[in-house]
Formats: sequence, C-alpha cells, structure tokens
Amino acid sequence: MAKQLGFYFDASACTGCKAYQVACQDKNNLPADILWRRVFTYGGGSWIPAGGTLLPNNVFSYSVSTACMHCQNPACVAVCPTGAITKRADGVVLIDASKCIGCRYCEWACPYGAPAFNSQTGTMTKCTFCQDLLAQGQPPACVASCPMRALDFGELSELQAKYGTVANAIEPLPTANITNPSVAITPHKNSQVSGTGTGRILNLPEEV
Repeated sequence: MAKQLGFYFDASACTGCKAYQVACQDKNNLPADILWRRVFTYGGGSWIPAGGTLLPNNVFSYSVSTACMHCQNPACVAVCPTGAITKRADGVVLIDASKCIGCRYCEWACPYGAPAFNSQTGTMTKCTFCQDLLAQGQPPACVASCPMRALDFGELSELQAKYGTVANAIEPLPTANITNPSVAITPHKNSQVSGTGTGRILNLPEEV
C-alpha cells in the first residue's frame, strides 16, 4: 500500500468548541468567510405531548469535524481542467494557485465541500495538511490546538491499527465509498451511519 497520510477524529470526545477551526483560520490567515476545517452539529429526535407540555423523545446531538479528507480517490483531482490539483506521494492533496482558474469544478465535485473559493484571489483554496509544519516535524494546527485531543494525524494504516476502522462514515458525512477518504473515526455513542440518519445539521447557517 502506498503511503497515505490521514486524519483521525474522535466524535465521542469532541465538544464542538471549534478551537481547531479558529486555529486553522489563524494559521493560514484565511478570510472570515473561508473555513478549511468545519464543525457540524448533527442531531434529531422528537417531542411527545404529555400533560399540556412536550417531553423529549430520543433527542440526540453530536459534533463532527471535517476538512479536506485527502481522499485516496479524490474527485477534485479528476475534474480539475488545468491540473491545478494534485496528490503527493504522501497522499496529501494540494491546489497550485498559479494553475487554478477558479472554475469551481472541484468545489462541486467534492462530497465534503472542502474546496473553498477565495473571491479576493479568484482561486480555489483548501486544507494543505499544514505541509509547512509537517516538513518541520510538527503536527497540523488543527491537531495541535484541539483541547479534547479529538484529532490526530499520521499514516492512515497506522491510525486504523491504533483507533480501528469505520466501514461507513457517520452522519452527516457522505458514505465512504464515494472517494475513500483518508480518515479514521471513533463514533459518538449516538452516531448514525451515513445514509441512514434520522437527524439534520443543526448549525448549518453559520457554516455557509
């Protein structure tokens, strides 16, 4: 198996504080409207009328952190008309801004919505896996800043050996067989398998 760097996410530990989201923006000097790492709150349930009031029934929620998954079969690479998006030997997927024409095909093709259009430069941007920090032997900014240690990174096979594998992603992520994302996940106790969810994203407006 070729070398493939990936992320690990522990949904059972994440509190949705968004510290690593802020750290990513700060480290990469991103505009306020561009998020390379996002935190979704997913939840659901219902309410039952009882004695003139409403009682919660099977109410649940959990947080899911997502960024570029540096997929093993990245859809963004396949659709880029200029070859601006490439996959390195270590599995990291990068955008060469000098070749990008801002067509946004990658944004539409990515099932994770990872590529983000920068209106100031007219080009696409996304998570770089903090390649500059990796070169210095340091972890990505998001991993280093998580107060709950809900994120980790490393060789995908080693992450899966350490944390286990999840055959299917958890809601609200798409099913893993679309692009084979380079991620290992520990589900929250209330996590639902992608494609079978009964809930919805509860904080969508602030993620747009």
